[in-house]
Formats: sequence, structure tokens, C-alpha cells
Amino acid sequence: MKNRFLLFNTPFEVLVKERTIDVKIPDDNVLIKSVYSGISAGTELLVYRGQLPEGMLLDPLIPEFNETFSYPAQYGYSVVGEVVGAGDNVDPKWIGRRIFAFNAHESYFSVTLDRVIEIPDGISYEDALFLPNIETALNFLMDGSPVLGENVAIIGQGIVGLLTTRLLNSLPIANLVTFDRISKRREVSLEFGAGYSFDSFDDSSMNSIFHNDYKGFDLVYEVSGNPGSLNNAIDIAGYNGRIIVGSWYGNKESILSLGNSFHRNRITISSSQVSSIHPKFSGRWTKERRFKVAWDLIKDIEPSTLITNRYSIEEASLAYDNIDRNPGDILQIIFEYNE
Repeated sequence: MKNRFLLFNTPFEVLVKERTIDVKIPDDNVLIKSVYSGISAGTELLVYRGQLPEGMLLDPLIPEFNETFSYPAQYGYSVVGEVVGAGDNVDPKWIGRRIFAFNAHESYFSVTLDRVIEIPDGISYEDALFLPNIETALNFLMDGSPVLGENVAIIGQGIVGLLTTRLLNSLPIANLVTFDRISKRREVSLEFGAGYSFDSFDDSSMNSIFHNDYKGFDLVYEVSGNPGSLNNAIDIAGYNGRIIVGSWYGNKESILSLGNSFHRNRITISSSQVSSIHPKFSGRWTKERRFKVAWDLIKDIEPSTLITNRYSIEEASLAYDNIDRNPGDILQIIFEYNE
């Protein structure tokens, strides 16, 4: 049995390699046959473009990524598949179950049971691929704590930005305004519940929304992945406004203008990272509880409608080149694993 796996060989070079799978499955492991894996356009493009900070750990809370990054490397963190084998210490009833795993792009992989999450009944493989994105969007809401009647802005309408829009639309906030330079994303943003979606930060547009009483937003999410957008977030935040930075910029630096509205308006800038839970919730919330809520949201939203491109794993180089050069028509790319 052969395992085909994606390898980030050097910046802008992706290879698909093959290796033989060990016949003997470790006693505490299950063997997973991948059905689909999803590309994270934000994080994985940093890897693809060589924009990771030198010597950093990819994610110390995920054992597979708890090591210093260097090329060549496997990466990826959204795979769904079927359990096709089990070690001697694993209940054979696991064979045939559908699972999600935070794993790199590859056709087969062997992990311990604590590294897989069983996909609930009624959720398709394609929808289950969005578990990390939904969990991240949910974490944004927990970190931002939007209040009834607030005016909220989201900068960036990639997958996570769109899902954040969808979740915020379920809350009784006053106005939900989104920003993105790509027209397709703005169209979907409106479908997902944004009241308005713009490609620029023009005050005249804001005054038209607020009937010439525009005083800035109570809460701003920066999820564009563009460090320059953080200054836009500061500009549109109102007095005592809160900015939640969900973007990971990698080694791209952000030069902030803090001498004007930031200082006078007592603006707060906070980071949001899904690997942990905000301390104000950690006494009552666990990752397991957040996953349960995320699965319920997936059933409601059915995010697989955001899949725009499908490639075989052998076409990986084409997929990354396409998302790097032609993002305008792309929302979510997935890999299909066929025998």
C-alpha cells in the first residue's frame, strides 16, 4: 500500500511524493484513508510563499506541528477520511468510522485515537472539512464578545471571514459591515448576512450607512492576512473600540500609525488564536465543548457551499499556483483522494 503525500519542498515548489505504508499498525493507532483535505488559503500560502518566521514552531499545541519549521516539510490541518485499520489495543469497532483530523495532506496516515474526531451523523465529509474554520470563527466571537446593538466591521472575507460574518448575522447587533477587495467574496458576504460590503474604507460610504452620524465601529475584526489592514482597522474603530486580530501575518511586518486616532480613542488591539481558549471562558469552556458547538453550527450552515475548486492530490502544484496567482474566483480549494 502506497501513501501519496504533499511536500512543500522550497518556497513556491510543491511536490507529491510516495512512500510505502508499514504493514503493522502501532498498537494504539488507527489507520486513516483520506477522502478529502482542505487548503487553508491564509496559513498555507505563508508556507507556500516562504513567509513563515524563521525558527518558529508551527503550533506547539498540535503534536504533529510541535517542531521548528524548515523546508522540505509536510503541512496542512484539515483532513477527513475513514478508519481502515486498527492497532491491537484499539477496539475494532472503530474500523469504518468517519473521522476528522488536524493532519497534513496525504492519502493515508496513522495516528492515536486522541488525534482524531469522529464526524457526527448527518454531516457530510465536505462539510466536516470546515471544522477548523468554524471553530476559529466561533473563537473570534468569544474573544470579541459583541454586544446587542453594537456596530461591527470585518476586514477580510476569505473563508474564516465569511463564516465569522455568518455567525455574527445570528446575533442582534445593529450593523454588520465587511470589507474585501475581491468582488466574489463581497457578494457571498452579503448572502451570509452582511448589511453592507465594500472594497474601500471611504468615509462617505460609512456616512450613508450611519446617516451622517458615523463615529466609528464598536468592534472590528481584522482577518484579511494583510498587515496594512491593521491601520484600516484603527481608522474605522470608534472611541474605546475593540480590534480583534485573527490574521496570522507570518514574517510580514505591520507598521502601525498610532499617533492619531489610536491614542486619543483608547482603542484596544487583541490577538485571537484558536489553539487556546480566552482565559475569561477557560473555567467553563474546553476544546471539546467548543467542538460540539462547532459541529452544531456546521449542521446549520452547511459550509461546503463555499467549495469552488477540487483537485486530485497529484495536481497540488497547480492548486497552490492558482490560489497564489488567481484568488478572485476561489473561495475554498479541496484535494480529492482517489485510488
